[in-house]
Amino acid sequence: MPRSTSGWYGLRMRLDTARTLDDGLTERRFTLDVDGATVPGILWTPAGASESAPAPLILLGHPGGLDAMSPRLAGRARRSARDGFATAALELPGSGERARLEEVDAARADLRAALAAGEPVPDDVVDRLVLPLVDRSVPEHRGALDALGALPEVGGPAGYSGGIVAIGVRLALVEPRIAALGLFAGSFLPGTTVDEARRLTVPVHVLLQWDDEGNDRQASLDLFDAIGSPEKTLQANLGGHRGVPAFAGEDAARFFARHLGGRPG
Repeated sequence: MPRSTSGWYGLRMRLDTARTLDDGLTERRFTLDVDGATVPGILWTPAGASESAPAPLILLGHPGGLDAMSPRLAGRARRSARDGFATAALELPGSGERARLEEVDAARADLRAALAAGEPVPDDVVDRLVLPLVDRSVPEHRGALDALGALPEVGGPAGYSGGIVAIGVRLALVEPRIAALGLFAGSFLPGTTVDEARRLTVPVHVLLQWDDEGNDRQASLDLFDAIGSPEKTLQANLGGHRGVPAFAGEDAARFFARHLGGRPG
């Protein structure tokens, strides 16, 4: 079992005392210091991860609100642990206990007004809503790879799974340690995200719920078409945002096991 510890690592991360969940998964809260920002996070490591057998890391994306999302994230972490992966999630900028981002909040209000009026969401609203999160979050995720990768029980290639599409695309484009990218189609997409997708080279697995309410199916298909990776997969299933079939999650797990060297559970 990974050691229980608390302290600062490389003057960048404070790792709190571990607690072992009932299935042997170890959960630890941490605080990351990146460019003056204090970023809360959670790390999950599988039983057996050690200095002699470090676990590859998957960064778990989410829409914000780490505490509210933690039960669902822990479920994803448990599934990844079956394949021998460590997982981690960060609090997004402007979410949870972090300082609000006024420009993002204003854009969110404009977006809700457009949706309530049944009008198309203007491109500038999408840019103001998403790009500040991308610009702040991607360096924070890269900092997490630095800090968590220094732990003896974490090592090897890394992946990014789910969350805001634009963050995943940018991170996979600029961070060479990301060896596999899993996207949950449906996020609002700035034009720059589609341009960045054309430059991707890592394997990509895209999950699309065909009847996802409030999300533009065609935009998701256009994004997949734009992805420049020589290996890319689109899995589309009938149903709404919360109707993802269990087998779709298993297919995504096999994708990461194939590219990060896990042991399929």
